[in-house]
Amino acid sequence: MLISAVSTAPEASFWLPGLIIVIGILGVVVPVIPGLIVALVGVLIWALDLGSTTGWVIFGLCVAVYAAGLALQFLIPGKRMKAAGIKNSTLLLGLLLGIIGFFVVPIIGGPLGFVLGIYLVEAGQSRDRDQAWRQTKVALRGVLQSMGIELLAGMTILTIWIAGVLLTR
Repeated sequence: MLISAVSTAPEASFWLPGLIIVIGILGVVVPVIPGLIVALVGVLIWALDLGSTTGWVIFGLCVAVYAAGLALQFLIPGKRMKAAGIKNSTLLLGLLLGIIGFFVVPIIGGPLGFVLGIYLVEAGQSRDRDQAWRQTKVALRGVLQSMGIELLAGMTILTIWIAGVLLTR
């Protein structure tokens, strides 16, 4: 038992994975931590420690939720942005400026840099400020939708894991 060897308290076998899962979910909101992967690692540690079929079934369900969340993240907002005429290269440049902005102005610089990047690319392409701002708002909505989908997947993973903990008590 992985975690039980570290601690003599049996409750420790779910506190550490639970903490890792919550940190992963926080990583969705504060994009410094690779959110859902960290949450899955927490479930994996719990499944390894538990060493039972139930633990592996719970882990498998969480992997399925992760895969569905990842697919929906790219399908739903991606379709809407393509329909609005936003190119992948525009999003890539916005992301690049967002990364640079994150380091220039910690935490809030990321979103600010992303929005500024999208706006600059769109303004450069269309020469119409109103059109550029409309495209920027569409891209921003898409990113927020993507974060919402990822957050929902993370909360579903947490819920499935809690159900697994309750089933194995």
